[in-house]
Formats: sequence, structure tokens, C-alpha cells
Amino acid sequence: MSELKSGFVSLIGRPNVGKSTLMNYIIGQKIAITSKKPQTTRNKIQTVYTKEGKGQIVFLDTPGIHKANNKLGEYMVNVAEHTMKDSDVVVWLVEPTDYIGAGEKHIAEQLGRCKLPVILVINKVDTVKKEEILLFIDTYRKLMEFDEIVPVSAKSGENVEELLDTIFKYLPYGPMFYDEDTITDQPEKQIVAEMIREKALHALDDEIPHGIAVVIDRMKMRKGKKIMDIEATIICERESHKGIIIGKQGAMLKKIGSNARFEIEKMLECHANLKLWVKVRKDWRDNDVLMKNYGYDKKRIDE
Repeated sequence: MSELKSGFVSLIGRPNVGKSTLMNYIIGQKIAITSKKPQTTRNKIQTVYTKEGKGQIVFLDTPGIHKANNKLGEYMVNVAEHTMKDSDVVVWLVEPTDYIGAGEKHIAEQLGRCKLPVILVINKVDTVKKEEILLFIDTYRKLMEFDEIVPVSAKSGENVEELLDTIFKYLPYGPMFYDEDTITDQPEKQIVAEMIREKALHALDDEIPHGIAVVIDRMKMRKGKKIMDIEATIICERESHKGIIIGKQGAMLKKIGSNARFEIEKMLECHANLKLWVKVRKDWRDNDVLMKNYGYDKKRIDE
């Protein structure tokens, strides 16, 4: 029998509880994008954590489970629910609170039907007093039975090692799925598109970001030089949004571009020549064909 343990772990939770931040902390570099705005993660993102002598955890970072208002929302919830079915362990991230809202109750109901080990992670413990944490643990314990409850801070890394050890405890013995230097199954193009989307989310007003997608039109290394030429289009739903994304004399688009370029160059370890365009595609989040074009394909959910 293999000495190593390997398995798939679904990271679930409501939008904005810190799933992507936790993922990025564990992997040690940016794969999942983070933003204070909800519904940042739209597709299932696989990241791989390997520990010598212990094994491998393949994390499936899912879109937040929420009440869907359009086809894109339905797609995201579908992805999250399918991902849970493919896992060995479910890690549920929650806020440190003694109030349990409808969103949390909805997730607890779904988890009640799943036969997998469930580890509750109370995130953001760096934002509360130590003595309050026991109260929060008690509140969630009344909601449903968990296999383990681990308080962490994804931002500072507090208790993250303990969480990883706890996850390994519940994984099956078996060989690793990926070689040890793999950290994600995401194509480079997709990560670049996500980085641009993240910078747009950070820079823009609240009403716009849900309605944007980013498409990489061209990505090619310049012959004989360490320069990556990237052309990308930011898709939005309204003409008025297009004006805001471009900004006065192109200032906003420039800001998004230079912030994204900084991250992209760090990841690719070369210079990036990034050109951005903005196009309007009215109500694309309710259009199956456009959603598929922008990387949200229903058929991929079952993969």
C-alpha cells in the first residue's frame, strides 16, 4: 500500500469568504483571483499542493454557492455543486460570526445530503478577539455535525499548516495525481485573463464588475526576445459601462492595464506588452453562446 495520501478537496463557501485567498496562500503564488466583490471565481480552479513524504491535495476552488439571478449565476452554482461530487473531502469556509444567515443554512442543507467528510474552516480569525472564536465554533456546531472545525486566517497564514494536516488525515492512501512541481491545471492564457479581470474588479465601481469578462485574443512570445505580446478584450454589458472602463482620456483602462501587467510579468517571468480593448455585448451573462465564448461552457461542468 502507498505510504502517500492523495485526493481531491472541494473548497466551498459563500462568495467573498476568502477561498481564493486561502488557495493563494497555500500554493504560495497567485492562481485564483481575489477581490472584495462577491462572485469573483467563476469556474472550478484546480490547484495542487504537494508535501514531501505526505502526499498531494488537489484543491477544487469553486464559485461561491449563492442564489442565482441569471444564466451565469446558475452556471456558477452548478459548477460548485458538481465539484463537491468529485471530491474526497469538503472544506467549508465561513466568516467568524455567531449569526447564521440564509446563505449558510442553504449550504448546510446541501452538505447534510453529502456523504463526505466535512471540515469547517472559520476564516478571518485575525479580525476578531481570540475569546470570541469559541462562541463562533459553538454556533456552527449547532448547525450541523462536522468532522473537524479549524479556525484560520488565510490572510496571515495563521493555523493553515494545521488545516493541511487535518485534510491529509481524511484523504485516501494512493499515488499522486500530478508531478510535484505542478501547482495548477489552469492554462497560462486563462490565468492571464483572470489577472486582467481581477484588476478591473479592483478599479471599477460596484455595479460594473459582475458584468465583465476578459478574452485573450492573442498571446505570443516575441521572436528572440523575452517579451510576451498580449492582446485582450474586456467585455461589458452596457455602452455606459464601456465609457467607465475606458475612463477619461483612457485613464481607467491604462490603470487596469498597468496593474495587470505588473502581475502578469511576475508570473511569466518576462516583460509583457499588454494591449487592452473594450467591447459591449449586451446581457452576455444570459446568453449561452456568448457565455461559452467567454469560457463558461455548461458542457465543461461534467468534465
